[in-house]
Amino acid sequence: MTQLKSEIIAVGTELLLGQIANTNAKWISQQLAMHGIDVYYHTVVGDNLLRVQDQFNQSAKRSDIIIVTGGLGPTDDDLTREAFQNISNVEMVEHKESMNKIETYFKKQNRGMTPNNKKQARVFAGAHVIENNVGMAPGMVVSFDNKTWIFLPGVPKEMKSMVTNGVLPYLGKMTGDSKVIKSTMLKFIGIGEATLEHELSTIIKHQTNPTIAPLAQEQGVAIRLTAKADTMEKAQDLIERTQNQIFEKVGTYFFGFDEQNLEGKVFGLLKEKNLTIAAAESITGGMFTDKLIANNGASSVCTGGIVCYDSKVKENVLKVASETIMNQGTVSEECALEMAVNVRKLLGSDIGISFTGVAGPDATEGKPPGTVYIAVSINQNRDYVKKFIFHGERQTIRNKAVQKGYELLLKYVK
Repeated sequence: MTQLKSEIIAVGTELLLGQIANTNAKWISQQLAMHGIDVYYHTVVGDNLLRVQDQFNQSAKRSDIIIVTGGLGPTDDDLTREAFQNISNVEMVEHKESMNKIETYFKKQNRGMTPNNKKQARVFAGAHVIENNVGMAPGMVVSFDNKTWIFLPGVPKEMKSMVTNGVLPYLGKMTGDSKVIKSTMLKFIGIGEATLEHELSTIIKHQTNPTIAPLAQEQGVAIRLTAKADTMEKAQDLIERTQNQIFEKVGTYFFGFDEQNLEGKVFGLLKEKNLTIAAAESITGGMFTDKLIANNGASSVCTGGIVCYDSKVKENVLKVASETIMNQGTVSEECALEMAVNVRKLLGSDIGISFTGVAGPDATEGKPPGTVYIAVSINQNRDYVKKFIFHGERQTIRNKAVQKGYELLLKYVK
Protein backbone atom coordinates (compact mmCIF):
# COMPACT_ATOMS: atom_id res chain seq x y z
CA MET A 1 0.00 0.00 0.00
CA THR A 2 1.32 3.44 -0.95
CA GLN A 3 0.27 6.49 1.09
CA LEU A 4 0.38 9.54 -1.14
CA LYS A 5 -0.39 13.21 -0.65
CA SER A 6 -2.73 14.72 -3.19
CA GLU A 7 -3.97 18.22 -3.87
CA ILE A 8 -6.44 19.91 -6.19
CA ILE A 9 -5.78 23.09 -8.15
CA ALA A 10 -8.62 24.95 -9.84
CA VAL A 11 -7.59 27.38 -12.57
CA GLY A 12 -9.92 30.26 -13.39
CA THR A 13 -10.23 33.94 -12.50
CA GLU A 14 -14.02 33.55 -12.34
CA LEU A 15 -13.53 31.42 -9.21
CA LEU A 16 -11.48 34.13 -7.50
CA LEU A 17 -14.07 36.76 -8.39
CA GLY A 18 -16.77 34.66 -6.77
CA GLN A 19 -18.73 34.41 -10.00
CA ILE A 20 -18.91 30.63 -9.60
CA ALA A 21 -18.20 28.34 -6.66
CA ASN A 22 -15.36 25.83 -6.66
CA THR A 23 -17.63 22.80 -6.47
CA ASN A 24 -15.16 20.70 -8.48
CA ALA A 25 -12.66 20.50 -5.61
CA LYS A 26 -15.35 19.44 -3.14
CA TRP A 27 -16.63 16.69 -5.41
CA ILE A 28 -13.17 15.37 -6.33
CA SER A 29 -12.17 15.28 -2.65
CA GLN A 30 -15.24 13.21 -1.84
CA GLN A 31 -14.42 10.72 -4.58
CA LEU A 32 -10.77 10.43 -3.54
CA ALA A 33 -11.76 9.93 0.09
CA MET A 34 -13.98 7.01 -0.82
CA HIS A 35 -10.92 5.45 -2.47
CA GLY A 36 -8.58 6.04 0.46
CA ILE A 37 -6.61 8.93 -1.07
CA ASP A 38 -5.92 11.86 1.24
CA VAL A 39 -6.29 15.41 -0.08
CA TYR A 40 -4.00 17.89 1.69
CA TYR A 41 -4.63 21.13 -0.22
CA HIS A 42 -7.25 22.98 -2.28
CA THR A 43 -5.92 25.91 -4.31
CA VAL A 44 -7.48 28.38 -6.73
CA VAL A 45 -5.33 30.41 -9.13
CA GLY A 46 -6.41 32.94 -11.74
CA ASP A 47 -5.82 32.89 -15.49
CA ASN A 48 -2.31 34.29 -15.35
CA LEU A 49 0.59 32.31 -16.80
CA LEU A 50 3.23 33.26 -14.21
CA ARG A 51 0.91 32.70 -11.26
CA VAL A 52 -0.19 29.31 -12.58
CA GLN A 53 3.46 28.32 -13.06
CA ASP A 54 4.32 29.48 -9.53
CA GLN A 55 1.47 27.43 -8.12
CA PHE A 56 2.52 24.35 -10.10
CA ASN A 57 6.08 24.66 -8.77
CA GLN A 58 4.83 25.01 -5.19
CA SER A 59 2.46 22.05 -5.53
CA ALA A 60 5.19 19.84 -6.98
CA LYS A 61 7.28 20.40 -3.83
CA ARG A 62 4.60 19.24 -1.41
CA SER A 63 2.31 16.74 -3.15
CA ASP A 64 2.60 13.41 -4.94
CA ILE A 65 -0.61 13.69 -6.97
CA ILE A 66 -1.65 17.07 -8.39
CA ILE A 67 -5.09 17.29 -9.96
CA VAL A 68 -5.69 20.41 -12.06
CA THR A 69 -9.14 21.44 -13.29
CA GLY A 70 -9.76 24.20 -15.82
CA GLY A 71 -7.66 26.08 -18.35
CA LEU A 72 -7.82 23.43 -21.10
CA GLY A 73 -10.19 25.31 -23.43
CA PRO A 74 -9.47 26.97 -26.78
CA THR A 75 -9.10 30.64 -25.76
CA ASP A 76 -6.02 32.72 -24.92
CA ASP A 77 -6.79 32.68 -21.19
CA ASP A 78 -6.73 28.86 -21.09
CA LEU A 79 -3.14 28.54 -19.89
CA THR A 80 -2.87 25.26 -18.00
CA ARG A 81 -1.01 23.38 -20.74
CA GLU A 82 1.40 26.25 -21.35
CA ALA A 83 2.18 26.67 -17.65
CA PHE A 84 2.99 23.00 -17.19
CA GLN A 85 5.08 22.89 -20.34
CA ASN A 86 7.12 25.87 -19.10
CA ILE A 87 8.03 24.12 -15.85
CA SER A 88 8.53 20.63 -17.33
CA ASN A 89 9.69 21.11 -20.95
CA VAL A 90 7.50 18.14 -21.87
CA GLU A 91 6.55 18.30 -25.55
CA MET A 92 2.92 18.77 -26.59
CA VAL A 93 1.48 16.81 -29.51
CA GLU A 94 -1.89 16.66 -31.23
CA HIS A 95 -4.10 13.80 -30.09
CA LYS A 96 -5.61 12.48 -33.31
CA GLU A 97 -8.70 10.88 -31.79
CA SER A 98 -9.61 14.09 -29.97
CA MET A 99 -8.95 16.19 -33.05
CA ASN A 100 -11.22 13.97 -35.14
CA LYS A 101 -13.91 14.29 -32.51
CA ILE A 102 -13.69 18.08 -32.50
CA GLU A 103 -13.81 18.32 -36.29
CA THR A 104 -16.77 15.95 -36.44
CA TYR A 105 -18.63 18.06 -33.90
CA PHE A 106 -18.32 21.24 -35.96
CA LYS A 107 -19.33 19.43 -39.13
CA LYS A 108 -22.46 18.10 -37.49
CA GLN A 109 -23.27 21.60 -36.25
CA ASN A 110 -22.69 22.93 -39.76
CA ARG A 111 -20.29 25.49 -38.33
CA GLY A 112 -16.81 26.46 -39.34
CA MET A 113 -14.14 25.52 -36.84
CA THR A 114 -11.82 28.35 -35.78
CA PRO A 115 -8.09 27.46 -35.61
CA ASN A 116 -7.89 27.94 -31.85
CA ASN A 117 -10.14 24.90 -31.32
CA LYS A 118 -7.21 22.71 -32.34
CA LYS A 119 -5.61 23.73 -29.05
CA GLN A 120 -8.08 21.54 -27.19
CA ALA A 121 -6.69 18.40 -28.85
CA ARG A 122 -3.13 19.03 -27.69
CA VAL A 123 -1.76 16.65 -25.06
CA PHE A 124 1.63 16.04 -23.50
CA ALA A 125 3.82 13.45 -25.17
CA GLY A 126 3.61 10.13 -23.36
CA ALA A 127 0.53 11.15 -21.39
CA HIS A 128 -2.21 8.70 -20.46
CA VAL A 129 -5.12 10.35 -22.29
CA ILE A 130 -8.58 10.30 -20.69
CA GLU A 131 -11.40 10.47 -23.21
CA ASN A 132 -13.94 13.26 -22.81
CA ASN A 133 -17.29 11.59 -23.43
CA VAL A 134 -19.37 14.72 -22.86
CA GLY A 135 -17.14 17.50 -24.22
CA MET A 136 -14.14 18.25 -26.41
CA ALA A 137 -10.88 18.67 -24.49
CA PRO A 138 -9.46 15.33 -23.30
CA GLY A 139 -8.02 14.87 -19.85
CA MET A 140 -4.56 13.46 -19.28
CA VAL A 141 -2.29 11.94 -16.68
CA VAL A 142 1.38 12.90 -16.86
CA SER A 143 4.23 11.44 -14.83
CA PHE A 144 6.97 14.01 -14.33
CA ASP A 145 9.79 14.21 -11.79
CA ASN A 146 8.23 11.43 -9.65
CA LYS A 147 4.94 13.31 -9.45
CA THR A 148 1.61 12.41 -11.03
CA TRP A 149 -0.15 15.31 -12.74
CA ILE A 150 -3.78 14.96 -13.75
CA PHE A 151 -5.29 17.60 -16.04
CA LEU A 152 -9.07 17.84 -16.41
CA PRO A 153 -11.52 20.33 -17.94
CA GLY A 154 -13.24 22.67 -15.51
CA VAL A 155 -16.76 22.01 -16.78
CA PRO A 156 -18.26 19.90 -13.94
CA LYS A 157 -20.10 17.34 -16.08
CA GLU A 158 -16.99 16.73 -18.18
CA MET A 159 -14.71 16.55 -15.15
CA LYS A 160 -16.99 14.14 -13.25
CA SER A 161 -17.23 11.78 -16.20
CA MET A 162 -13.44 11.66 -16.57
CA VAL A 163 -12.77 11.21 -12.85
CA THR A 164 -15.26 8.34 -12.63
CA ASN A 165 -14.25 6.52 -15.79
CA GLY A 166 -10.57 7.37 -16.08
CA VAL A 167 -8.89 8.95 -13.06
CA LEU A 168 -10.12 6.71 -10.25
CA PRO A 169 -9.30 3.42 -12.02
CA TYR A 170 -5.84 4.80 -12.87
CA LEU A 171 -5.12 5.93 -9.29
CA GLY A 172 -6.41 2.64 -7.87
CA LYS A 173 -3.84 0.71 -9.89
CA MET A 174 -1.13 3.22 -9.06
CA THR A 175 -1.56 3.30 -5.28
CA GLY A 176 -2.57 -0.30 -4.68
CA ASP A 177 -4.51 1.08 -1.70
CA SER A 178 -7.79 -0.69 -1.12
CA LYS A 179 -8.71 1.32 1.99
CA VAL A 180 -11.72 3.60 2.09
CA ILE A 181 -12.30 6.78 4.08
CA LYS A 182 -15.72 7.61 5.51
CA SER A 183 -16.71 10.86 7.19
CA THR A 184 -19.82 11.64 9.20
CA MET A 185 -20.93 14.97 10.65
CA LEU A 186 -22.71 15.00 14.02
CA LYS A 187 -24.64 18.25 14.51
CA PHE A 188 -25.45 19.88 17.85
CA ILE A 189 -27.50 22.89 18.93
CA GLY A 190 -27.70 24.74 22.25
CA ILE A 191 -24.04 24.15 23.16
CA GLY A 192 -21.04 26.29 22.23
CA GLU A 193 -17.98 25.00 20.37
CA ALA A 194 -15.67 25.53 23.38
CA THR A 195 -18.07 23.75 25.76
CA LEU A 196 -18.55 20.89 23.33
CA GLU A 197 -14.80 20.43 22.97
CA HIS A 198 -14.35 20.58 26.75
CA GLU A 199 -17.01 17.92 27.34
CA LEU A 200 -15.32 15.65 24.79
CA SER A 201 -11.71 16.48 25.74
CA THR A 202 -10.87 12.96 26.94
CA ILE A 203 -12.28 11.32 23.81
CA ILE A 204 -10.54 13.85 21.55
CA LYS A 205 -7.23 13.45 23.40
CA HIS A 206 -7.17 9.70 22.78
CA GLN A 207 -8.47 9.77 19.20
CA THR A 208 -6.77 7.54 16.64
CA ASN A 209 -9.17 6.09 14.11
CA PRO A 210 -11.61 7.71 13.60
CA THR A 211 -10.29 11.22 13.96
CA ILE A 212 -12.49 13.82 15.72
CA ALA A 213 -12.74 17.44 14.58
CA PRO A 214 -15.05 20.03 16.24
CA LEU A 215 -16.37 22.61 13.75
CA ALA A 216 -18.39 25.80 14.00
CA GLN A 217 -21.51 25.78 11.82
CA GLU A 218 -24.16 28.25 10.71
CA GLN A 219 -26.60 26.18 12.77
CA GLY A 220 -24.90 25.30 16.04
CA VAL A 221 -21.68 23.26 16.11
CA ALA A 222 -20.60 19.94 14.66
CA ILE A 223 -18.21 17.06 15.16
CA ARG A 224 -16.68 15.49 12.06
CA LEU A 225 -15.70 11.83 12.48
CA THR A 226 -13.40 10.40 9.81
CA ALA A 227 -12.51 6.70 9.74
CA LYS A 228 -10.22 4.70 7.46
CA ALA A 229 -10.69 0.96 7.01
CA ASP A 230 -10.52 -1.90 4.53
CA THR A 231 -14.23 -1.72 3.77
CA MET A 232 -17.03 0.83 4.10
CA GLU A 233 -18.74 -1.47 6.62
CA LYS A 234 -15.68 -1.53 8.90
CA ALA A 235 -15.28 2.25 8.62
CA GLN A 236 -18.94 2.69 9.57
CA ASP A 237 -18.46 0.40 12.58
CA LEU A 238 -15.49 2.49 13.80
CA ILE A 239 -17.54 5.68 13.44
CA GLU A 240 -20.51 4.26 15.31
CA ARG A 241 -18.38 3.20 18.28
CA THR A 242 -16.96 6.70 18.71
CA GLN A 243 -20.31 8.26 17.94
CA ASN A 244 -21.91 6.36 20.81
CA GLN A 245 -19.20 7.58 23.20
CA ILE A 246 -19.90 11.15 22.11
CA PHE A 247 -23.66 10.74 22.56
CA GLU A 248 -23.09 9.53 26.12
CA LYS A 249 -21.47 12.90 26.88
CA VAL A 250 -23.47 15.43 24.82
CA GLY A 251 -26.30 13.49 23.21
CA THR A 252 -28.98 15.81 24.59
CA TYR A 253 -27.73 18.55 22.24
CA PHE A 254 -27.60 16.36 19.12
CA PHE A 255 -30.06 17.07 16.30
CA GLY A 256 -28.82 15.52 13.08
CA PHE A 257 -26.26 13.94 10.77
CA ASP A 258 -24.38 15.26 7.74
CA GLU A 259 -26.61 17.51 5.59
CA GLN A 260 -29.60 17.49 7.95
CA ASN A 261 -30.61 20.96 9.13
CA LEU A 262 -32.45 22.13 12.21
CA GLU A 263 -35.71 22.96 10.47
CA GLY A 264 -35.70 19.58 8.74
CA LYS A 265 -35.26 17.84 12.07
CA VAL A 266 -38.13 19.78 13.66
CA PHE A 267 -40.31 19.10 10.63
CA GLY A 268 -39.60 15.37 10.88
CA LEU A 269 -40.45 15.28 14.59
CA LEU A 270 -43.69 17.20 14.10
CA LYS A 271 -44.72 14.83 11.33
CA GLU A 272 -43.74 11.78 13.37
CA LYS A 273 -45.84 12.94 16.33
CA ASN A 274 -48.72 14.08 14.11
CA LEU A 275 -48.51 17.70 15.32
CA THR A 276 -49.26 20.87 13.36
CA ILE A 277 -47.86 24.34 13.83
CA ALA A 278 -48.70 27.92 12.82
CA ALA A 279 -46.48 30.98 13.10
CA ALA A 280 -47.07 34.67 13.81
CA GLU A 281 -44.05 36.56 12.53
CA SER A 282 -43.21 40.21 13.05
CA ILE A 283 -39.43 40.64 13.12
CA THR A 284 -38.82 37.49 11.07
CA GLY A 285 -41.28 38.45 8.33
CA GLY A 286 -42.13 34.91 7.25
CA MET A 287 -38.62 33.45 7.41
CA PHE A 288 -39.59 30.79 9.95
CA THR A 289 -42.54 29.58 7.85
CA ASP A 290 -40.50 29.70 4.65
CA LYS A 291 -37.89 27.31 6.08
CA LEU A 292 -40.58 24.95 7.32
CA ILE A 293 -42.52 24.71 4.07
CA ALA A 294 -39.31 24.09 2.10
CA ASN A 295 -39.69 20.49 3.29
CA ASN A 296 -41.66 18.07 1.13
CA GLY A 297 -45.08 17.35 2.59
CA ALA A 298 -45.10 20.54 4.67
CA SER A 299 -48.90 20.84 4.38
CA SER A 300 -49.24 17.96 6.84
CA VAL A 301 -47.33 19.95 9.46
CA CYS A 302 -47.81 23.66 8.79
CA THR A 303 -51.35 25.04 8.84
CA GLY A 304 -50.12 28.51 7.88
CA GLY A 305 -48.52 31.71 9.05
CA ILE A 306 -49.32 35.38 9.54
CA VAL A 307 -46.76 38.11 8.88
CA CYS A 308 -47.83 40.85 11.28
CA TYR A 309 -45.14 43.49 10.96
CA ASP A 310 -47.43 46.48 11.52
CA SER A 311 -49.11 46.90 14.90
CA LYS A 312 -52.51 47.29 13.18
CA VAL A 313 -52.11 43.82 11.65
CA LYS A 314 -51.28 42.43 15.08
CA GLU A 315 -54.44 44.00 16.45
CA ASN A 316 -56.92 43.61 13.57
CA VAL A 317 -55.83 40.31 12.01
CA LEU A 318 -54.09 38.49 14.83
CA LYS A 319 -56.46 39.86 17.47
CA VAL A 320 -53.79 41.02 19.92
CA ALA A 321 -55.59 43.17 22.50
CA SER A 322 -55.28 46.91 21.90
CA GLU A 323 -54.61 47.32 25.64
CA THR A 324 -51.61 45.01 25.36
CA ILE A 325 -50.15 47.03 22.50
CA MET A 326 -50.88 50.33 24.21
CA ASN A 327 -49.63 49.40 27.69
CA GLN A 328 -46.90 46.83 27.03
CA GLY A 329 -45.87 47.57 23.44
CA THR A 330 -45.48 45.24 20.47
CA VAL A 331 -41.99 44.23 21.57
CA SER A 332 -42.95 42.62 24.83
CA GLU A 333 -43.51 39.32 26.56
CA GLU A 334 -47.25 39.93 26.72
CA CYS A 335 -47.60 40.72 23.01
CA ALA A 336 -45.48 37.73 21.97
CA LEU A 337 -47.59 35.38 24.07
CA GLU A 338 -50.88 36.66 22.66
CA MET A 339 -49.50 36.34 19.15
CA ALA A 340 -48.57 32.69 19.69
CA VAL A 341 -51.86 31.78 21.39
CA ASN A 342 -54.00 33.57 18.83
CA VAL A 343 -52.25 32.24 15.72
CA ARG A 344 -52.65 28.72 17.08
CA LYS A 345 -56.40 29.25 17.57
CA LEU A 346 -57.00 31.22 14.36
CA LEU A 347 -55.22 28.70 12.12
CA GLY A 348 -56.32 25.59 13.99
CA SER A 349 -52.90 24.17 14.83
CA ASP A 350 -51.57 22.16 17.76
CA ILE A 351 -48.70 24.58 18.31
CA GLY A 352 -48.36 28.33 17.80
CA ILE A 353 -45.06 30.16 17.67
CA SER A 354 -44.46 33.91 17.50
CA PHE A 355 -41.56 36.27 16.90
CA THR A 356 -41.49 39.96 17.80
CA GLY A 357 -38.49 42.19 18.36
CA VAL A 358 -36.14 44.89 17.15
CA ALA A 359 -33.91 44.13 14.16
CA GLY A 360 -32.38 47.61 14.09
CA PRO A 361 -30.53 49.67 13.29
CA ASP A 362 -32.58 51.92 15.60
CA ALA A 363 -34.29 51.17 18.91
CA THR A 364 -38.06 50.53 19.00
CA GLU A 365 -40.30 51.28 21.97
CA GLY A 366 -37.19 51.96 24.01
CA LYS A 367 -35.84 48.47 23.30
CA PRO A 368 -32.33 48.20 21.79
CA PRO A 369 -31.65 46.38 18.48
CA GLY A 370 -31.33 42.65 19.02
CA THR A 371 -34.14 42.42 21.58
CA VAL A 372 -36.36 39.50 20.56
CA TYR A 373 -39.27 37.72 22.22
CA ILE A 374 -40.21 34.23 21.06
CA ALA A 375 -43.35 32.58 22.41
CA VAL A 376 -44.61 29.03 22.00
CA SER A 377 -48.23 28.08 22.69
CA ILE A 378 -49.32 24.49 23.14
CA ASN A 379 -52.15 24.93 25.62
CA GLN A 380 -52.87 27.26 28.50
CA ASN A 381 -50.75 25.32 30.97
CA ARG A 382 -47.72 24.92 28.71
CA ASP A 383 -47.39 28.31 26.98
CA TYR A 384 -44.11 30.13 27.50
CA VAL A 385 -42.12 33.16 26.32
CA LYS A 386 -38.36 33.64 26.09
CA LYS A 387 -36.48 36.92 25.77
CA PHE A 388 -33.20 37.04 23.85
CA ILE A 389 -30.60 39.68 23.09
CA PHE A 390 -28.93 38.91 19.76
CA HIS A 391 -25.92 40.74 18.36
CA GLY A 392 -25.09 41.62 14.76
CA GLU A 393 -26.56 43.57 11.89
CA ARG A 394 -30.22 43.51 10.94
CA GLN A 395 -30.32 40.32 8.88
CA THR A 396 -28.10 38.45 11.34
CA ILE A 397 -30.49 39.23 14.19
CA ARG A 398 -33.45 38.00 12.15
CA ASN A 399 -31.63 34.79 11.21
CA LYS A 400 -30.66 34.15 14.83
CA ALA A 401 -34.27 34.62 15.92
CA VAL A 402 -35.49 32.01 13.43
CA GLN A 403 -32.80 29.55 14.48
CA LYS A 404 -33.59 30.05 18.16
CA GLY A 405 -37.27 29.42 17.43
CA TYR A 406 -36.43 26.08 15.86
CA GLU A 407 -34.13 25.27 18.77
CA LEU A 408 -36.95 25.90 21.27
CA LEU A 409 -39.33 23.73 19.24
CA LEU A 410 -36.76 20.94 19.00
CA LYS A 411 -36.51 20.77 22.78
CA TYR A 412 -40.28 20.70 23.17
CA VAL A 413 -41.16 18.25 20.41
CA LYS A 414 -38.25 15.96 21.31
